[in-house]
Amino acid sequence: MYVVNRKEPSLTEAASPGPASMDLSRAQQDVFDEGMAVRREVLGDAHVDRATAAMDDFTEDFQSLITRYAWGSIWTRPGLPRTTRSAITLTAMIAHGHWEEFAMHVRAALTNGMTGDEIKEVILQSAIYCGVPSANTAFKVAQGVFSTLAAEPRSDPQSGPRGPEAP
Repeated sequence: MYVVNRKEPSLTEAASPGPASMDLSRAQQDVFDEGMAVRREVLGDAHVDRATAAMDDFTEDFQSLITRYAWGSIWTRPGLPRTTRSAITLTAMIAHGHWEEFAMHVRAALTNGMTGDEIKEVILQSAIYCGVPSANTAFKVAQGVFSTLAAEPRSDPQSGPRGPEAP
């Protein structure tokens, strides 16, 4: 039997009487919590705080979805290092022309340990498979991110250079 237009309960609504649903709710909450931790590690507290502050009844389910599935079920998997996940994500953003997300994930890639030179190589590779115009835009967006990061005060003076010249 298929149920059409069934709204998935929010994490706070998911717990209903009975041991099976309580376990599922706990499991969902664990995935959400793990996803939120990784999301904060990769994107930074400031970004996640802005996203959650902007959340309302209309976007709450979407924020829960990306936290549980993208961050809690995919980014937490042990099969790939975060640098590889970042390279894949950058390529996907280039391929689909999602430039705001691309900029956010350039920052995340640097946080995850990719260098500016590695990001450059991802963009060059993407030029062949995603198109030169997309790569051209990606270079401009990445340059903007590198410039912004270079102008920001560093909380850790030992962190070294940012952007293309980063080791």
